[in-house]
Amino acid sequence: MSTVYFVRHGQTLFNVLRRKQGFCDSPLTELGIQQVHRAGAVLRERGIEFDHFYSSPSERAVDTLQIVLGEIGRAGAPFEMVKGLKEQNFGLFEGLTEDVNAPKDVRGFYAQFEGEDEDEFLERVHACVADLMARPGHDQVLMATHGGVLWFTLLAAGKESLAYPDRPQPIPNAAVLVCNWDGEHLDPVELIDPER
Repeated sequence: MSTVYFVRHGQTLFNVLRRKQGFCDSPLTELGIQQVHRAGAVLRERGIEFDHFYSSPSERAVDTLQIVLGEIGRAGAPFEMVKGLKEQNFGLFEGLTEDVNAPKDVRGFYAQFEGEDEDEFLERVHACVADLMARPGHDQVLMATHGGVLWFTLLAAGKESLAYPDRPQPIPNAAVLVCNWDGEHLDPVELIDPER
């Protein structure tokens, strides 16, 4: 059994402005940088010996991983940027305000507007993780990614109860989702909010 640690990027400028950022990007804020330092500190305190590191190619995820690597004493460690770990593509809604979010419980909304539907998104992420974890020596792996990746991983496993429903953002910035990997499936076991 291997373990995958998904870390969501810290707060970004678009998070503050309430703008949708899937494939588009914005930088971490000062608060976001602090959040990521705390996430790295939590991982350091747990004494996890990571053997491989991956990141979405989005700047906000790459910066997150680099900060975490510094916190866990692995600054400058090699990592691979992987497109499969990117956030869901919101198509023509990229960069627009959160006021134009898809209606609740409507699936496939963004596919109508040149984006990805939820099933395509989840399939992409799962195929990416399966490909990476099939490589030799992948026992404790850290992947810097996005809120949608964490959320849909929880949903696919029926483990959304691990999220924080009492908060406006059930997957906080810089949260770490710990998942067991059995060679085929991700089984979420813990969602760490470094702010708590």
